[in-house]
Amino acid sequence: MKSLWIVPVLLFAGCTLARVNVEVLSERTALENQILGTYNTLDDETLLLASVRAVDASGAFQAPPPKSPESQDAAMALEVLAFHADDLAAFKRLQWVGENNQGLLTPFDMKKETVPEDLKAFARRYSRKEFESVVSQINAARQTLMRRVIELNENLTEADWPSVRAIFGKLNRENALPGERVQNEDGTWSVKS
Repeated sequence: MKSLWIVPVLLFAGCTLARVNVEVLSERTALENQILGTYNTLDDETLLLASVRAVDASGAFQAPPPKSPESQDAAMALEVLAFHADDLAAFKRLQWVGENNQGLLTPFDMKKETVPEDLKAFARRYSRKEFESVVSQINAARQTLMRRVIELNENLTEADWPSVRAIFGKLNRENALPGERVQNEDGTWSVKS
């Protein structure tokens, strides 16, 4: 009986686990990774500018560092997107908008008959004119950021504009939640499952 425990110990003592190197390759293309990296630096740049102190150590007012007009436009675009984020989430849930394959929103009918209970007050509040204005502001902000990505990335030129838009469209489609409308690469519309 005492020798039975020796057999498993001997069997496992000589075993070693083979070292396995697992490399996970991103499904993103090099261009997508460049665009994402540049886009993320825009957000980081805005956060850094927001964190600059307005007074120096002695308490005297300190002017913020100068920003280029393009940088200011990008910062404003990020603010517009942040400001409208809740409304956009509701628009998507209501399927009033969909993510098109060019990185922008496409508006649809504002059907107010089949609105979920938690969005009824929201849906009643929005007029068609206000809805179109918000969608227009979001699309303009998105285009500003796409242009800024091209300006900041040394590997991109104006000729890359269609590719940049398509990549933003793909990223928005990937980030869409179930139940939201998305436009596929071939132009067809579907509801993400």
